[in-house]
Order: sequence, then structure tokens, then C-alpha cells
Amino acid sequence: MDTRVNPVRERIAHVREALARHGAVALLVPSADPHLSEYLPGRWQGREWLSGFTGSMGTLVVTAAQAALFADSRYWQQAEAELLGSGIDLVKIPTGAATHHIQWLVDHAARGEAVLVDGQVLGLAAAQQLRAALDAAGITLRTDTDLLAEVWPDRPALPAAAVYAHEAPQAVASRAQRLSRLREAMALHGATHHFVSTVDDIAWITNLRGADVDYNPVFLAHLLIDATRATLFVGAGKVPAPLAAQLAADGFTLADYALAAPALAALPSGSRLLVDPRRITLGFRQQVAAGVAVVEAINPSTLFKSRKTDAEAAFVREAMIEDGVAMCRFYAWFEAALARGERISELTVDEKLSAERARRPGFVGLSFSTIAGFNANGALPHYRATPESYAWIEGDGLLLIDSGGQYLGGTTDITRVWPIGTITAAHRRDFTRVLQGMKNLARARFPRGTLSPFLDTLARAPLWADGLDFGHGTGHGVGYFLNVHEGPQTISKALPEAHHAMEPGMITSDEPGVYRPGQWGVRIENLLLNVPLSTAENGAFGEMLAFETLTLCPIDARCIERGLLRPDEIDWLDRYHATVRERLAPRLDGDALAWLIKRTEPI
Repeated sequence: MDTRVNPVRERIAHVREALARHGAVALLVPSADPHLSEYLPGRWQGREWLSGFTGSMGTLVVTAAQAALFADSRYWQQAEAELLGSGIDLVKIPTGAATHHIQWLVDHAARGEAVLVDGQVLGLAAAQQLRAALDAAGITLRTDTDLLAEVWPDRPALPAAAVYAHEAPQAVASRAQRLSRLREAMALHGATHHFVSTVDDIAWITNLRGADVDYNPVFLAHLLIDATRATLFVGAGKVPAPLAAQLAADGFTLADYALAAPALAALPSGSRLLVDPRRITLGFRQQVAAGVAVVEAINPSTLFKSRKTDAEAAFVREAMIEDGVAMCRFYAWFEAALARGERISELTVDEKLSAERARRPGFVGLSFSTIAGFNANGALPHYRATPESYAWIEGDGLLLIDSGGQYLGGTTDITRVWPIGTITAAHRRDFTRVLQGMKNLARARFPRGTLSPFLDTLARAPLWADGLDFGHGTGHGVGYFLNVHEGPQTISKALPEAHHAMEPGMITSDEPGVYRPGQWGVRIENLLLNVPLSTAENGAFGEMLAFETLTLCPIDARCIERGLLRPDEIDWLDRYHATVRERLAPRLDGDALAWLIKRTEPI
């Protein structure tokens, strides 16, 4: 193929030339930045630039003879389309956390050869696993070179958006209080210093927000804490002078973003540094001098921010009402427009729904790019309509809409499926099984400390009973005016670990699905809050938790195969709809109120 008409092939060719100059056999390009973020600023979207694959997760490996992209089932159809003609092979992996690329490297590199990866974007835990496998095969891992810097001529600069404060009343604890909690946690680990790179942790600790990453109200920074100082390494000019003065009063010193690594290198001998191996890169770990003891444990702030306080939960409930109002106003317009015969596309859905959210008090922005997928597009879990590729919503089938907003008082994420024209018994059966799975999880009661992956089968059981399944996780943690994907808990097929323990205050999505490639997709999603059962309901077997459903939006009963539902399942749906009506109706009027009443009638 003529490389002049395929930029990906040309870019891969430049990588191979650079590998030869460096005497290496392979380049590993993870989807990561120096903060190990899930969603990346343009400067570190090297995997996307080099491969053409636009999914949020995936790993690229390039050798002199082959190139392979490793992606999980959420992205298989998307990757096959985007990699077409690139010369890059798609390697299908079971989950986003799978490490099949490591064995692939072992199989495609010979003893004595070298593999390159930029240590500044390679997680410490991932580096330890990769190095162990390559060392055993006699392959050298070199992490001191950013090869993309040589082959990416128009690489984006660092983002320059200003940082701003998350203020009271939605910011319910002061940054000084949070800093004090962290120092107490450091003392429990016997640490004199603590280094934090994950941007959502830093935003939570500092009560600051930014716009350096699309859809996530975070900013690029590192944070080094000791007994008396907290140094925030952030881009020059990003913090306005009045805010810098407030930070200084609360015990934070500002330093240039580029000085984080030298500060680690300058830690005095005898220090004890607390780092999270899954939330710090190899490059930063390598800066630490031999005379500094390193304590590896999960960032205390990751655990703290996952547990929303009662005050935060109250603001989240308010944000859910505003989000529900926006959706009712949109869906009322949508159904009326369809009835009038207006021509509506997936792009229109995104535009109109986003506009309704933007009208709500406290709205800051979307929490991710809206997924509006009609029929076959709904079978792509991470689909996004673009001006170059979208569908008109006409004819018969299912429309899947997954969307969310960032509000000063919380982050929302909701998926609903709507019937268009005439739908079939097969549509209704898939929808009903997914609804049963979602309901199963929402009604769960479980001991405090239950490892979250153990709850996954509750949502899958009704689907499994019908021979159905889905490739993504059932639920992810959700931040408080922070990242829509937040750890440490995950309701999925992941192997359980100690930090997956379910604790009061955690917010987790509940989103089982069924996807039929080329036909349709069904996913129904609510957000759930971990709440303690009352004292009377807790007995001799320890403290028990239950889920409070936070999301407020009707579930379209026209898609249900009623004969598949048990009486208790019908009762659950009717009670959910009664709650939705009770909380949203006072803020609606006209067509939107009429729509809400119609869609929340008992079934």
C-alpha cells in the first residue's frame, strides 16, 4: 500500500527506523501518561496517534516485522474498523487488565535483544511484571527513551487551562483537613514523605479542579507531602495568584511541574517514602535515591475519596435530581419530535441532551462523551457518533443512550434504551434479562468489606440462565465531581484484592448489558450508593450494607417482556418509578411532566 495515503503505516515505518537507530527490536506503547490516567491529554495520546485506534484503553507493540494492538471486547469491532489497512494486527484480550502483550513480546523478541518503553508513562507495578517476564527470557527492557519524541513532529504541548477551587458548600471538607488525614495515614505506614501523581487524588486532596483532560475536572500535577510541607508541582501560571495565596495559607507550596522528579531525587537519606505502585510510574520510582526506604501501599486518598460522606451524598442526590430533570425534558422533546416525523440523528441526540444538562444549576460539563447508538451502533459499548460516521434514528429498533454530567455536587452516569418504531420479541427478551440483572445487583445486601468483584455474578445470573453474557465489567466506582471511573472498587470478573472491599459511601455503577454485533445492544445503568443497614437489621453476623439507587430516570416499560418478570421484580420497578416521579415531578411542568407521569405508570 502507498504509505502516502495511510499515515499510520508511515508512522509505523518511522518507529521501525528509530528502533534500528537505538538497537532495539520492539517498542511498547501503553495508553498512559505520567499520572497513569485513564483519559489522556493530547500530548500522551501516542498510542492513538501511532495506531489510529481511538479507544480509551489498549496497548500497542511495534517490532521490525509486526505490529499488534491489544484490546478487550468493548473495542473489538471498533478496533477492527480503525486498524483496517494499517498493517496492525488486533489481538483480542479478555479484559482491559489482561497482560497478553507481555507474552507476545517474549514470543517475538530473542534472547539478547532489547525492548523499549518510556518509563515516564509505564506504571511501576506493570514495569515489575514486564521486567520479570523479559528477564526470564533474557530480553533487555530499556525505559530511558521516549521514542515518540523522535517520530511525532507535531506532538501537542502540555495543556494550559487554569486551575480553580472547588468551593463550599459542595466541597464539604477543607484542604487543610484532608492534608491532616493524609499525614495521619502516613504515620501509620511509618512514612516521612508521600508522593502522589494520580490527578484525581490530587484534585480531591487540594479541593482544586481543572480542565486538562476532556470530561474529567482535573489538572496535571504531582504532590509531595512531608510532616510540615505539601508541595504541588503544577504548570507555571495555571494557579491564579489569589488561589495560590489560599493554598499557601492551607499549607501548600507551589513549584513548577517539571521539578517533581528532581524533588524526589533530593529526598534526604533515611527518609521513608510512601508510594502506590499502581499509581506511580517507573520513571518517578527510579528517581528515588538508594538511601531512601520505599513503602508500597495504595494511596490513602484513593480510599478516602471513594467513601463519600453523608454531606457529599446529599449533594449527589441533588445532582441526580437535576440530571433527571434534564433527561425528562430531553426525552419528552425526543418522543414528540419523532411523533411529528422530524428526522433525528445520533448527533442530534448528543446535542439536545447536552444542551438540556447545560441548563441545570451546578452543571459544569459532560462526564464523558455521549454514546447514542441506534441498532448496530448500540452493540459497540464505547461507540460515539461523529460528523463523519453516524446513523439516522428511523425505522424500527433500539436506541441506546449512555450519558452523564459533571455537577459541582456530583458526577452522573446513566444508560437507557428506548424502542423506536416496532420492536421484536427478541429485543424485549434481551432488555428484560438485562433489567433483571441490574435489579438483582441493586437489591443486594452484603457484609461490609465484601470484595466488590464477588457481587458481579448477581447481575450476570439472569443473563447466564438464558445463555447470555457481556464482556465488560458490571460496575465501576464514580467520583464526586471527579472522574466518572474511580477506584478502588470494581464489580467485575477481576480477581478480588484487599482494596476491593466495599465500604459505606462508595458509589458504583450497575450496568449489565447484551450486545449482538451488527444488530443491537442493550445496557441499563443506574448508580448505587453503599449504605449501612439500620441497627435493627444488623445482627450477630457483622455489619451489613445495601445499595441505595441514586439515578432518577424512567426505564422504558415498552421494552419489557412482562411474562419473564416475577411479581417481586415488577414491584421493584414500580417502586423505583414511584421514587423517580416523586423526586422529579416538583421541578417539571408541561410536556416534560406529562412525559414523566406517563413513563412512570405502574406496570
